[in-house]
Amino acid sequence: MAVGAEAQNGGGVHFRVWAPKTRNLAVRSGALSFSLGAESGGWFCGFCADLKTGDRYGFKIDGREELLPDPASRFQPDGPHGLSEVVDASEFKWTDQDWKGLRLNGQLIYEMHVGTFTSEGTWQAASEKLPLLAETGVSLIEMMPVAAFAGTRGWGYDGVCWFAPTQLYGLPDDLRRFIDRAHSLGIGVILDAVYNHFGPEGDYLPFFSDSYTTDKYPNEWGRALNFDGPDCAPVREYVRENACYWIREFHFDGLRLDATQQIFDASDEHILAELTRCARAAAHGRDIVIVAENEPQDTQLVRPSAKGGFGLDAIWNDDFHHSVHVALTGRNEAYYSDYEGSSRELAAAVKYGFLYQGQRSTWQSNRRGRPSLDIDALQRVNFLENHDQIANSGAGQRLVSLTEPGNLRAATALLLLSPGVPMLFQGEEFASETPFLFFTDLGKDLAGPVAEGRRKFLSQFPSLRSVDLPAPHDPATFERCVLEWSERDRHVHVLQLHRDLIGLKRSDRLLSEEGRGGLDTATLSDQAFLIRFYDSAGEDRLLVINFGSDLSPRVFPEPLLAPPEGRTWGLVWSSEDPSYGGGGIRSPENEDGVWHFAGHAAVFLRADLSAGGRVG
Repeated sequence: MAVGAEAQNGGGVHFRVWAPKTRNLAVRSGALSFSLGAESGGWFCGFCADLKTGDRYGFKIDGREELLPDPASRFQPDGPHGLSEVVDASEFKWTDQDWKGLRLNGQLIYEMHVGTFTSEGTWQAASEKLPLLAETGVSLIEMMPVAAFAGTRGWGYDGVCWFAPTQLYGLPDDLRRFIDRAHSLGIGVILDAVYNHFGPEGDYLPFFSDSYTTDKYPNEWGRALNFDGPDCAPVREYVRENACYWIREFHFDGLRLDATQQIFDASDEHILAELTRCARAAAHGRDIVIVAENEPQDTQLVRPSAKGGFGLDAIWNDDFHHSVHVALTGRNEAYYSDYEGSSRELAAAVKYGFLYQGQRSTWQSNRRGRPSLDIDALQRVNFLENHDQIANSGAGQRLVSLTEPGNLRAATALLLLSPGVPMLFQGEEFASETPFLFFTDLGKDLAGPVAEGRRKFLSQFPSLRSVDLPAPHDPATFERCVLEWSERDRHVHVLQLHRDLIGLKRSDRLLSEEGRGGLDTATLSDQAFLIRFYDSAGEDRLLVINFGSDLSPRVFPEPLLAPPEGRTWGLVWSSEDPSYGGGGIRSPENEDGVWHFAGHAAVFLRADLSAGGRVG
């Protein structure tokens, strides 16, 4: 790498560190001490023949007694405050030589927090569950951040040693084994990476340089990274190398970039475009995917460089989540106040993607989004749950606790069958009732401010202002979030629902084409709407979602309900199948042509040749 400590093939370790703030920099490992040579631009380099893989070391700066961890440490056995360890990635024996990577078409993303995914909270324990995910239909894991952070528990977004997989989940090779095993089962793995701030505890970078961060831009979580100011080149290199490192040395299949709206860069080439370009090159021919979280859903992120874009693959679709959430819960406080959850709104989300494409956001008192009618469905990641949105309920409640079962089944059909890349949060596939709360374990001096900051953030929800929120630093808060896998056996009907819908999406030609053959939507009532998928051979499909009560009007002057000539609608799938916990299957169209759409339900229909019918 361009930074860090690298074991050499012939023995010994080479070091390269950017430390313009220092005059003298030495490596200490036990009784061994040697100085690195100063080079132009604040760089220090050197080779030590007496160090080897597994040795621990620290940097001694300008005669300070304290040993500092390597800014590009590959492993921190005792956490961010301890010594770094020499790691030789080439010693791991991969078995995924035939793995070609993946693209987003046909994928089902699964967001995972390793520390709560199993009771052990390790990569090894998580790898044992991988066959269950493969069996369900999961094809791409999105792993929440794993860069070393302070404390014994946390979400991972306060990482400070960006090249060191946290010791809390195991050894670096345990992470490699997890990914190797996933690839053997046909599952890709992308990493949630945080390039918008450093965590508030355990960050030793200011000892080496003051230029990693800047006050030029406001940042929600502290100081913004310096991507366009004085001495920004080594900072850009640090981030670019980090993105490539995860792809190259751990075989990750891409990245999910956290809160990209807080990454500021006025350079000719934005750092997001640069790291994306370099990460693809680091994959050496493997296909990788780069996904962004971006609150305004700025489509410049996914446009090609030829059109002034950054070349990413997809953006999280908060609009889809917020609209469905309001439809299911009936609550639209705080940032949900920009949504009504109506059938008109949901139909627009399916047909046009992002709902806000430059209109005024009442909640933000400003315009939100950019025109994106030309954006492909595969450039949007849709979801009903994710770590943030579950935790923002205050009590960490899942949708299974917030809405009626029939509507949740219908919403699951909407997520898994409509165009876009669907994503589940861990346990969602078996209706886990395990909460996901905000938890952390920063130093005691930060416990109070962090809890107060969380309280202030959630006070945007009037209903939560009088609620006693779980204390983020209380170990019990974390323990409550550990998945209870016995629910998977108890909720087998929900698991079957997900399996069938995932299989249907992949096996049905029109669904797998993501609406490219033609798609239209229509509202049937304030709470019911349809999606029609067009087929050149006349075998159109119809997905009807009804979040309201039974719908059986006397007349139905909606052209999209009419089947193609010579065909009739045949029922393919119903969310009311008793095997899913439904109340029973009923064909929505009677023989006399009268329609009946059950309340709190979804049906999927196919245009089949009618008796004696003909096409053409």
